[in-house]
Amino acid sequence: MKKAIESLDIDCMNKFSSDISYVIAETKEKFGDEFINENRGRPLFLILFQNLQNILPDKFIELIVNKVKDESSKSSFPFKFHIFNEKDRLYLGVSPQNENGYNELPNIDSIIGNFYHQYIKHKKLYFEFGVGRTQCNYISEIDEILSELFISANQNLIDNLKRWNWTFFNKTHDFFANDEANAVIQPVIFYDYQRETFSLKGGEVFIGGDAYSSYSELLSHIPEDKDINRVELLILEKLISACRNSPGLLKMNITPQSLIDTFYSREKVRKFIELIEKNKLNTKNIRLEIVEKPYEEDKITLKEVCEYFHNFGITFAADDFGVKNQSHQIVLELGRVIKEFKLDPISFKFKVEEDHTKFLDNLAFIEYCKRLADNREAIITAEAVEDYETLSFLLTHQIHYFQTNILCKKITIENYNKSYHHMQNLPEKIVRHILTDEKLLEEYSDYESVFKLAKSKELI
Repeated sequence: MKKAIESLDIDCMNKFSSDISYVIAETKEKFGDEFINENRGRPLFLILFQNLQNILPDKFIELIVNKVKDESSKSSFPFKFHIFNEKDRLYLGVSPQNENGYNELPNIDSIIGNFYHQYIKHKKLYFEFGVGRTQCNYISEIDEILSELFISANQNLIDNLKRWNWTFFNKTHDFFANDEANAVIQPVIFYDYQRETFSLKGGEVFIGGDAYSSYSELLSHIPEDKDINRVELLILEKLISACRNSPGLLKMNITPQSLIDTFYSREKVRKFIELIEKNKLNTKNIRLEIVEKPYEEDKITLKEVCEYFHNFGITFAADDFGVKNQSHQIVLELGRVIKEFKLDPISFKFKVEEDHTKFLDNLAFIEYCKRLADNREAIITAEAVEDYETLSFLLTHQIHYFQTNILCKKITIENYNKSYHHMQNLPEKIVRHILTDEKLLEEYSDYESVFKLAKSKELI
């Protein structure tokens, strides 16, 4: 097989149909330049083949390329194929030539897997394969991206030798590989005290759709041997691409350590800003939520990194803000770049007759947060508000923003974009009617939001 791979016949490759675009690289450096550098901003697939038997490499590649082309004919994507062989291994890079609609990309893993089982079953040929993929980004260097692709493809190959199954990277990058909208948003609803109405203003974006209920769940699933900073960077970039042209304030989580380790220079931040602008988003509508995780500062401080972003218009939120945790210290240290405090109001459920001390503590804490918010011209967002009583309590104490299932459930980015302009100015009296009516509450499970339920029931 080694000899066969090394005898790859370029003349034979020229027999591909004229509508198939491909490049054969003679060196790894040239492969990286043509595959990575010329496809900045596009999602890439790297397929690793080894132990090829009963077929010449040239014919094998022709079969694979035509299989990918045929299976992806449902989409409008032209593809370019990049070929590189190294010793006893053959690499096939696949890059889409369009820049829009990445959710329409074919599932390369499934295509190659089905091809594998089809030929193995009939004993026509044998090969081993692994698929690596990444959003070819603006921030990382060519060598870093290429190394990650080679490593993940090799890891997938090792896993496939045990069983045909997705690796961790395949799972977390899933929504770029098929036609499902696996990027979802938990909307944030704003209450206008003057108009007494509720309106959609933006939301927190998650990767993986229903695969993960929260960002913390995703982080807990990352194996210890994975580079979490690299993974978080990829997640950020994929979310930016998924949110293309989206309105409202879009919020995305990141740990302090990943901010420090990834965006250690102004140039790294500038490349990230380019990605945002390329996807037709406004930097002022992007907010990074700093997750409460321990971190260490070496060559650069967290404050310096956040200032880089702030100079480009990106602001920050302190996730699960409280007086006794690290996020409070982050708020005090970062100052003006923090434009949002996210509160978990579960403790606000204490009633004055149940625990007078805790009730007064809650009132004092709310007033403290409001003073901090006023000093920084920041907002306070209440998370996980799951009942009307808590909502009413927070409204009474002039909390304006809510991230809650009782007002709007998680929805796909696609539905969010379609619904945004229709989910505005819903009168408070209608919201109160829905949330206090047992029959309507039972029906609410079939609807994404109080806005759609109200419209369906002709309450507006």
